[in-house]
Amino acid sequence: MIRWRKGEVVRVRREWPGAVELDVAVAEGECRALAYPPLVGRPEVGDTVLLNTTALAMGLGTGGYAMVVAVPDRLPQDPSGPGHLVKARYTPLQATVLGADEQESPHHEALREADSVDGMPVVVADLHSALPAILCGLYADSPGIRVAYVMQDGGALPAWFSMSCAALRERDWLCGVVTTGQSFGGDVEAVTLHTGLLAARHVLGADVAVVTQGPGNLGTGTRWGFSGVAAGEAVNAAAVLAGRPVAALRVSEGDRRERHVGVSHHSLTAYGRVALAPAQVVVPDLPGAFGATVREQAAALATRHEIVTVPVEGLHEALKASPVRLSTMGRGLEEDLAYFVTSAAAGRHAAALLS
Repeated sequence: MIRWRKGEVVRVRREWPGAVELDVAVAEGECRALAYPPLVGRPEVGDTVLLNTTALAMGLGTGGYAMVVAVPDRLPQDPSGPGHLVKARYTPLQATVLGADEQESPHHEALREADSVDGMPVVVADLHSALPAILCGLYADSPGIRVAYVMQDGGALPAWFSMSCAALRERDWLCGVVTTGQSFGGDVEAVTLHTGLLAARHVLGADVAVVTQGPGNLGTGTRWGFSGVAAGEAVNAAAVLAGRPVAALRVSEGDRRERHVGVSHHSLTAYGRVALAPAQVVVPDLPGAFGATVREQAAALATRHEIVTVPVEGLHEALKASPVRLSTMGRGLEEDLAYFVTSAAAGRHAAALLS
């Protein structure tokens, strides 16, 4: 259940598009908090704020913030203009946005009968942390392409939560962010993953789309109880829209949990059981015994998918040049190199599909 606190803003730590990080004084001391000004207004030093402290109390690694629910004395302006898509529906912070696919949108005509992404490569990954690594692989081989990020709603709902997305947009590594389902706050809003992919192609003019959930993967240690299962559905969506699905494996040499060492059981379930359409599954040509293990585990997916072995030379250097910090489950590039190289290899293969 929700844990509530009332506090006073003592400092503004930093800002990025759609979000403000704060220090807030509460009864127990100071805590770090995050506010989304488009939803709750922009808190200033001295403001009283109402906080949801559930994530802090649970010690969540991703999203370990108190969340500002309201700034009672500084409410945001009422929205104006068109838009009737309601996201985060029937929660206290439900928001109305203009969907690219709705009738009032200037893009409605382009999307009304759209049924194909014209063979666009669609790179699908389990975790949000794969996004910048995939882009490193893409741009290492094809620096001039346009890439859109299509965000599923299995993790964070506001795209504003992702500092990586904000930085990647600022550096023109993404031509736009498309938020789908219940997620919101992207450059383009869409009702479903399908219209999100169509919008990436026909609204943003993307050459490649990358699909992952937002930050904050949820897992239960069971075969089916993890939010990344939606990666398999993304393969299906890309295929039905005449895209070229590229499956990025979740591979780790640094995870202490046996079920995620080598090829994660998340990838084997999402691509092996949920994805009913064939994809190109990228297997990095990693050296040594670990590389052999990864190739052997991935071979189980060959009954439905095409296994593509991709060389990894130069990818470590490309990853070190990433414009944003690389981190997955608290591990950086050198702590779990195999994870990031595997994601970058998927990007490299998607770039090759364009040539």
